[in-house]
Amino acid sequence: MSQSVHLLTPSNLAVPKHNTSFLSTFNRRLPVITTTATTAVPVFPKLSIRAASSDREPSVIVTDNGTSSLGLQPPASQPDHALSSSIEVDAVTEAELRENGFRSTRRTKLICTIGPATSGFEQLESLAVGGMNVARINMCHGTREWHREVIQRVRKLNEEKGYAVAIMMDTEGSEIHMGDFGGASSAKAEDDEIWTFSVRAFGSTLPERTINVNYDGFAEDVKVGDELLVDGGMVRFEVVEKLGPDVKCRCTDPGLLLPRANLTFWRDGSLVRERNAMLPTISSKDWLDIDFGIAEGVDFIAVSFVKSAEVINHLKSYIAARSRDSDVAVIAKIESIDSLKNLEEIILASDGAMVARGDLGAQIPLEQVPAAQHRIVQVCRQLNKPVIVASQLLESMIEYPTPTRAEVADVSEAVRQRADALMLSGESAMGQFPEKSLAVLRSVSLRIERWWREEKHHEAMELPGVGSSFSDSISEEICISAAKMANNLGVDALFVYTKTGHTASLLSRCRPDCPIFAFTNTTSVRRRLNLQWGLIPFRVSFSDDMESNLNKTFSLLKARNLIKSGDLVIAVSDILQSIQVMNVP
Repeated sequence: MSQSVHLLTPSNLAVPKHNTSFLSTFNRRLPVITTTATTAVPVFPKLSIRAASSDREPSVIVTDNGTSSLGLQPPASQPDHALSSSIEVDAVTEAELRENGFRSTRRTKLICTIGPATSGFEQLESLAVGGMNVARINMCHGTREWHREVIQRVRKLNEEKGYAVAIMMDTEGSEIHMGDFGGASSAKAEDDEIWTFSVRAFGSTLPERTINVNYDGFAEDVKVGDELLVDGGMVRFEVVEKLGPDVKCRCTDPGLLLPRANLTFWRDGSLVRERNAMLPTISSKDWLDIDFGIAEGVDFIAVSFVKSAEVINHLKSYIAARSRDSDVAVIAKIESIDSLKNLEEIILASDGAMVARGDLGAQIPLEQVPAAQHRIVQVCRQLNKPVIVASQLLESMIEYPTPTRAEVADVSEAVRQRADALMLSGESAMGQFPEKSLAVLRSVSLRIERWWREEKHHEAMELPGVGSSFSDSISEEICISAAKMANNLGVDALFVYTKTGHTASLLSRCRPDCPIFAFTNTTSVRRRLNLQWGLIPFRVSFSDDMESNLNKTFSLLKARNLIKSGDLVIAVSDILQSIQVMNVP
């Protein structure tokens, strides 16, 4: 059977200087398809749309992904020129594309916290094979030397095995938390047991049922009758007695105590937060850890207990001044009442956000956490910032090989909300079944994404303009139109050529049905794109000549059996601000 396709749009369009609505108009002018016999795929005449203006701003757009909110722009990493005849893609993604095709690829990204259970090279490789996109190191635990070894193993894994796992460093923050357990990985608190929370300086061995607290004023601030919540309420105590620097507490909700867990205390049904509000967001230890992360070349720094945009701006300025060659993205952890009050300004200043539900649930009523999560995810999407849903996704799998059905439903909801990434914490750091936990996230994500596509749930969410210039607005309109065209035409993939990653992020924001092949010539940008929904980042050299870039890309991908002749793709670029629709030759 044969199909003929007539496009009711001229092949060359120029953007009027003060009018970008033509793209939306173009999107409504769909191809007229007439069927005379049977064939597998339509053959589209090549369509090219390019923005044009005599005094248009430079075509390479740099916005918040490459510029801090203070206007400081860290120089981009130098592109690798050794890629003139090669292309790099994550080994696991490549295998999935070959075996199952475009539509099978997972859109939701997966983050694993690395701890004693997963810090070895073989364990890290197993997580990479299982779909880990980002490895998180938590500076609350371990020494800097231990974390350095983990970073080196991840880098070695990428270099030797062909992965593109990014590294996220999470700061400890200066909120009140417990100390270590003298070498033990955890402790179990049983109902009605009396435990001592103390600010004393103990030696290497702690007395039985004793917990160190990092805040010197703890014993002064709490009162008999206060409720003490550990790790967002995973374990609860009631204060029964104060003896100098020691606070005696009775366990009212038993559970597992983990080292460095956050502590909050409630009085008369309300959170006591005056002291926490006086503590700095970034402690002196955090600044040393940040220096360590910059020196080690981490891709993301997640800042704990962010209270305002000022903290993010200050940190971005510091990173830019500290390392001119650094390309570190700053993630704001939303886990306090203050961060919810200042949510929009914090997300605007940041390069992304994390919904840290454990600590957030210790500061707001539990029943408000789902609505808060939904709001954070929506705001991040609207402002074009990647968002991570974290904490207690599969908490039971720390001890058991199968999740609860409620946990599966929770993961499904995060995927259905179209969060960019899901994160494992204790499940992968010190749980007994880290690989199985990751497999659950992966399988649930794939199934819910497929269901969403099958049901054709194209969101009606209004995406407000986020650009600060006319050139930025053109890029946004191009990406919105390209995503709509991809859905309406049922294309196999979107191709985006990007130097900074910004245009790729704009496409990801639209959540199209098909996967997005993001081509960049910089290693750090490629790893950073690994956090964003639907992006399959490739590293390849390219020029300002889009025809040459497309021909080269088609040739390299066909040689690796990742695409085939006849596949329908839409290509966009931040190099020339253009849309092209074509079949792979």
